[in-house]
Amino acid sequence: MTKKVALVGGTGKLGSIIRQVIDDLEGFEIVRVLTSSSDLSEIDGADLVVDASTPQVSVEVVRASAERGINVLVGTSGWSSERIALVRPLVEAAGTGAVFIPNFSLGSVLGSALAAAAAPFFPSAEIIEAHRDTKIDSPSGTAVRTAELISASRSEVGPVSAPYIDQRARGQEVAGVPVHSLRRPGVIARQDAVLSGPGESLTITHDTVDPAQAYAPGIRLAVPFAVEARGVVVGLENMIDIGIQARA
Repeated sequence: MTKKVALVGGTGKLGSIIRQVIDDLEGFEIVRVLTSSSDLSEIDGADLVVDASTPQVSVEVVRASAERGINVLVGTSGWSSERIALVRPLVEAAGTGAVFIPNFSLGSVLGSALAAAAAPFFPSAEIIEAHRDTKIDSPSGTAVRTAELISASRSEVGPVSAPYIDQRARGQEVAGVPVHSLRRPGVIARQDAVLSGPGESLTITHDTVDPAQAYAPGIRLAVPFAVEARGVVVGLENMIDIGIQARA
C-alpha cells in the first residue's frame, strides 16, 4: 500500500530536494505540500510527515504530528539534544515515531562518526562550520550533533580542554565543545572538526558541493525508516552500520 506523505517546508531548498526524492521513491506519494506558514491541520490523513521548515515552526510540526498519531521525519536544523528532550515525552506518550536527521549526507555522518571516534585520543576538540549567508540558524544542526557525539565519546576521559571558553570569540559552547559558525556567500556547507594534542592535530573535513546529490541517498534511507519508527531516533547513523551508537 502506498504511504501518504505530508511535506512541510516543501518549497524551500531542502524541501525541494526531499520532494524530488520522494516523487521517485516507490511506495510513497506526497499528498500535501505545506509552506512554513501553512495551517498544520493540512497534515491530517498522512501516514508520514516530513519536516523541512524553519527552527521556529519545526517544534510545532513535531507536536502536531504526535497529537494526530502520525510519525514525523525532521530534516530541519536547530535541534539540540536539549530541545529534542522537550518533545520526547509527547512522542512517547503518543506511541509514534520522531526521526531527527541533522544532515542527510552520508559523508557528513561519517565525518561526525570519525570525529567522535578520534576525540578520546586528543585533549582538544573544536568545530568550525560554514554555510551560505542565507542560513538562518547557527550553529548548524550538524555541528551540534557532532559536538554532542564528541562529548559522549569522551565520557571515560573527561571533557575536552577548552580554555577561555567564557570569551565570546571562543565560539559557542555545545556539549563542552567550542563551535565556530561562518555565514558567507560562496559556500554551501563545510565542517571542520579540529582535534589537537601535544605536537599534532587532526582535521576531519566534510564539504557539500551539490546538496541534491549529497542528500538523496540519505533521504531514500530515512523516509522508509521513519514511517516504521517508534520513539525518538536521532541521526542517519541508525540506518547504516558505521560502528557508532546513536545517542539522542
